[in-house]
Formats: sequence, C-alpha cells, structure tokens
Amino acid sequence: MGSHRALWVASVAQLVVVVDVSVVNVALPSMQQDLRLGVAMTSWVAMGYSVAFAGALLAAARVADGMGAARVLLWSTVAFTGASILGGLAVTGWMLVVARIGQGLAAAALSPATFTLLTVTYREGPDRTRAIALWTAVSVAGGGIGNVVSGALTEFSSWRSVLLINVPIGVLVVVASRVLISRRPTPVARVRWSSVAASILAFGSAVYALSLFAERGRITGPVLVAVALSVALTVAWVRQDRSSAVPLIPSSLWLRPNIALGTAATALTAICFQVSIWYFLTFRLQRDWGYSPVETGLAFLPLTVSLLVVNLAVVPRLLGRVGARVLITVGALVAAAGVWWIGWSTTGDFAQAVLGPSLVIGIGGGLMNTPLATVVTSGVAQEEAGAASGLMNTAKQFGGAVGLSAATAATTVSGDERASYVVMVAALVAAAGFAMLFRTASTASVEKGW
Repeated sequence: MGSHRALWVASVAQLVVVVDVSVVNVALPSMQQDLRLGVAMTSWVAMGYSVAFAGALLAAARVADGMGAARVLLWSTVAFTGASILGGLAVTGWMLVVARIGQGLAAAALSPATFTLLTVTYREGPDRTRAIALWTAVSVAGGGIGNVVSGALTEFSSWRSVLLINVPIGVLVVVASRVLISRRPTPVARVRWSSVAASILAFGSAVYALSLFAERGRITGPVLVAVALSVALTVAWVRQDRSSAVPLIPSSLWLRPNIALGTAATALTAICFQVSIWYFLTFRLQRDWGYSPVETGLAFLPLTVSLLVVNLAVVPRLLGRVGARVLITVGALVAAAGVWWIGWSTTGDFAQAVLGPSLVIGIGGGLMNTPLATVVTSGVAQEEAGAASGLMNTAKQFGGAVGLSAATAATTVSGDERASYVVMVAALVAAAGFAMLFRTASTASVEKGW
C-alpha cells in the first residue's frame, strides 16, 4: 500500500511540474496582449521556468539525498503553490517572469524528489520499470495536458487561471505527502551554495545570450558579454564542484558510459519535446490558422494520447526483448520524421497538417522516453539516486530552454519559421546517433545497465 501511495503522489506532483512547463504556451498570446509583452519578455515567460528549473536541479537533488525525498517533495510543493499564486496575480511582465522563475526553483526540488521517491521505494526489476513507465508517461504527456488545460481555461476563464489551478492540486499533494515522511531525523547534504549560484547564473547567461541573438538576429556586444560571462561562470562552477565534499555531480556518475551518453541523448530529445514543439505549434495554430485557445489545446491531444499509449502499453513489453538502445534509436528517428512532416505542412487541414504528424511524433516520443530514464538511473547507488535524477532532469530542462532559444534564433536569422523545425529534427537525429554509440562505449556496463 505504501509503495502505491508513493507512486501516485510522485506521479501527480510530477504532472504538476511538467504541465507548468507548457501550460503557459497556449495562453502566451493572451498574456502578451494583456500585459503588453515584447518578444524577449514573452520568451522569458516560457523560458524563465526552465532556466531556474535546470540551474537549481542538481543542488536540489543532492539535498533530497540528505533530507529525504518525501520531505523535500512536501516543502517544494508549498513553495511552488506560492509562486503560482504570485503569477496568477501578476500585473506586469516582470512580475510574471519572477513568478515563473519562482515556480522553476521550486520545481527543481520537486521533480527529482518525485523520481528519487520511486527509486528508493522500488527495487530494480519489473516493479521499478512499471513505476518509471508511469512516471515517464506523466512527464511526456504533461506537455499535451498542459496545452489542453491552458486552452480551455484561457478561452472560458482567463490566462491567470492557468497558474491559479495549481493551488488546489498543490494542497492535495502536500496533504498526501505528509504520510510518506519518515519520523527519523535526516542529515542535510552540505552542498556548496556558491557552486549552486554559479551553475544557475552560467545557465541563465547562456540562455540570455541566445534570446538576445534570437531577438536581434545578429551577434552584438551584449550577446558576446553574456557568452563570456556564461563561460567564466561555468569554469568557476566546475572548479568549485570538484573541490566540494558534496559535488552536485558525483564523478562516479560520469564514469558510467550509459549515464554520460544517456544524459546527452536526453538533452537532445528535450530540444524538441520539452518546449519547442508546443511553443511553435501554438503560434502557428492560433496566428496562422485561426484556431481558438481551446481548439489549439485539443489539437495537441493526438500527440499526447499516442505518447501515453506507446509509453504505457508497448514499451514495457519491448524493453526486455529488444533493449533500450534500439527503442531510443528508432523512437528518435520516427519522431524526427513527424517533426519534419509537421514543419513542412502548408495547409490548415487538420488531418494532414496536425493529426498525421502528431501521431508519428507521439509514437516516436513514446518509444524512447522510458528507455532513456531507465538508462540514466540503472545501477546507481541509493545515496546517489537524487544526483542521477537531478542530472537527467537538468538535461531535459537545459535542452528545452536552449532548444527554444536556438530554434527562435534560427527563425529570426533565416526569416523562415521552418528553420525552427530543422533545429528540432537535427537534435532528434543526433540523439539517435548517441543511442547508437552505446554499442561501442563499454559493453559490460552498458549491458548491465540496459
């Protein structure tokens, strides 16, 4: 009974985290008009969440290793709910961006805590695979669910309700997670906070440089300054992390080829699935084809449903037979074909321009997501489960934020929105290439992990 409670609490909490990555997408045009946001500010409403999320994930995951996943889950949910209230009451663009950053910081603690709760509750084997499959299904479907919820709430209520809807859900998660908290006192991992600050600022500077380039379409002085700052902060972060008693990324994780290559593949797939595909399709459907917010949300259902069906019904049966390497490679290439199809569709016909390619993208994404999560966390010691989970989620958020900036920049420079889809296709093809590299990495560790 306890394990089932942990699974459902973790899944619901993760759903809230992932939904809020995309929940503003369909509402962005309304937010932009109501608060008079510029292009850069609008992008930061979408990206601010991911930047803060990715920057703080590793530190939050290490804290979860020390404090206990259930305790971190509870308090981070409280913080997330508070930030949602601030966003729902925002009266300026900066207030909304600050709220989104606050949500991202809270989500950075919440998301790895949900996954760590599963890895310490279920032993490696079929039960853990099924639990991870459900958690992953929630994660990958959250984007589509967020779009549907956002569309309905924006059209029939207000864009503010897409943030305030988190409040009752947060209360339920807090109440349920209290039962899972151990009564035993737990030590807190003594992370070096200067290293945490350096990692957040380094990542934020990199994304800021890309967003400036995307807005102006050329390399300018501020762009170069942001790049230089990001490089300097990254060097500082790595040096501090190496000398820390509790490094954000334990060196033992990088010694496992499946974790290193799997993390790279995760980041590449996130360039498409985390933010970009939802972001660009939202504006195409509403701006170019005249869809209403609720119609836009419903248009994403085929992608979401196909992802869920493949992830829950097909992958658990195939994973033990053909291996994660094959599923990731095939899934990435299938998804790339779907993205290419949808990017080059010029008609507003739903069946041809949305339904068909969405099903293809969903099938591809469903095939590769659970295998990727399994690869990155297989064979990891319990005391490093939070770090491994944080690394995986950081890769997702890093790929999502950088991918959106790169895709926007490609569109600005080329003057053709199809360039954004080229970026997504290239990333998925590269992810397939990384998956194929597992064959030559380290046979013993790879086969054991897979």
